[in-house]
Amino acid sequence: MPLSYLALGDSYTIGEGVPDSGRWPHQLARALRAEGVDLGDPLTIAATGWTTDELDAAIDAADPQGPFDFASLLIGVNNQYRGRSVDEYVRGFADLLARAIGFTGGRADRVLVLSIPDWGVTPFGAASGRDTDAIARELDAFNAAARAACEARGVAFVDIAPVSRARGAEPAMLAGDGLHPSSTLYAEWTRLALPVARRLLQPPRTTPTP
Repeated sequence: MPLSYLALGDSYTIGEGVPDSGRWPHQLARALRAEGVDLGDPLTIAATGWTTDELDAAIDAADPQGPFDFASLLIGVNNQYRGRSVDEYVRGFADLLARAIGFTGGRADRVLVLSIPDWGVTPFGAASGRDTDAIARELDAFNAAARAACEARGVAFVDIAPVSRARGAEPAMLAGDGLHPSSTLYAEWTRLALPVARRLLQPPRTTPTP
């Protein structure tokens, strides 16, 4: 029976503008299966535009029945986009992180968090009239807070912001709206997440007995 997977997030998890197979959680599951890790496609609770509190409410409504063998979380860009504070984000993120750990039966070592990409580098961001340097600074603060929360709980954190900044303005890396990633950029996220997920899901080593 395949390992079960719960993916929590917003547009970056639901894959706005790409087919289901192009979403990074689906790409990750597929890549792991190709390596012999029998991880099923995720049960996804995510929607474009969700903030931390909206994801929290959606989890309540969906009432997923764990425990799951693996969970991922990527959330926060809409908190920043709406001008909400880092302090508010930290509280909401910490609550969601605790819920993700709970869905894996308390196994923090089975939860994977991805950082928030910088939407300011995209054509949408450039045309938004907003200060893209300020967007970058604010998202750096959000990601630093998320990383600290993960480290405190023993949760793996994968920083996909640098590759998203480096390549996020390239036409091939964008969905049709000029804002959200294409399947190609999600493949870059998958490349970074794969070794971490592989480590989290490898079976525990057994000590031979004499």
